[in-house]
Amino acid sequence: MRVITQHTFGDPSVLSITNAARPEPSYGQVLVKTGAIGVNPVDGHVRSGALPMLGEPPFTIGWDVAGTVEAAGPGVSAFVPGDEVLGMLAMPGAGNTYAEYVLASVNEIVRKPATLTVEQAAGLPMAGLTAWQSLVGLAGLQPGQRVLVHRAAGGVGHLAVQIAKALGTHVIGTASAGKHDLLRRLGVDQPVDYRTRDFTEVGPVDVVFDLVGGEYGERSAGIVAAGGVLVSAYPQNTGVTPERIAELGIRHAVTFVQPCAPDLAQLAALTEAGALTVHVDHVLPLAEAAKAHNLVAAGTTTGKVVLVP
Repeated sequence: MRVITQHTFGDPSVLSITNAARPEPSYGQVLVKTGAIGVNPVDGHVRSGALPMLGEPPFTIGWDVAGTVEAAGPGVSAFVPGDEVLGMLAMPGAGNTYAEYVLASVNEIVRKPATLTVEQAAGLPMAGLTAWQSLVGLAGLQPGQRVLVHRAAGGVGHLAVQIAKALGTHVIGTASAGKHDLLRRLGVDQPVDYRTRDFTEVGPVDVVFDLVGGEYGERSAGIVAAGGVLVSAYPQNTGVTPERIAELGIRHAVTFVQPCAPDLAQLAALTEAGALTVHVDHVLPLAEAAKAHNLVAAGTTTGKVVLVP
């Protein structure tokens, strides 16, 4: 099979396509023939060495996948060859999804909803789980609350605003003006152009989902109502201190996304109910993984970037 690998840390040019033996599923695993692969910011952080999660190269990056079960290993009864599935694999270990075939544990995948294309399905797992685990698991979002999502048109953000809306909240989202029509279609009640307006004017809010970090974290904390929650998706630079959180009388939670089939099933149910869709901005061939990384690093994409074998 073809696989993307790297032999050193560095910029996207270190990614190269090569041939490798097709893996065989062991107990509790299935072999998935890859239909599409979601590209996430963490992929670039690991590739560059900024987040040395996989140790020293060589290795294959990637955690999101959608495709078709090719073979089932011993002990597997939940999936059979031909099943269309999606999942986030092995995080924070090696998911190895930048490849034509991948091994997945049965507790990391769910069946692909018919409402999603394979490209959309590949863009859902990590971004969707990050949003779900942040807003539902950490923030405990409730109907009627006011929630502010930063980078609301991005890969995680555009899913977060739909989840927040499905939960019955008033949704505020920051994005450039050209993306406001999309945000309204996704259910955002109040788009804010961060280039021309200070987002702190929309406070107070019950929950802020911060997908930027740094000074955004500090400013966001200041508009969370007493007893509310600031959820930070960038643990390496949240922009706030425990002392500041205590002073404001709010709660601070930091997201560390984990594989979770039950959470994925909740996201799949939302897509089947028409409450959640995945916007795919770019679809590129596997061999152009470096270009995909450049697109994600630029931070200007709307929704997701996806690779296809």
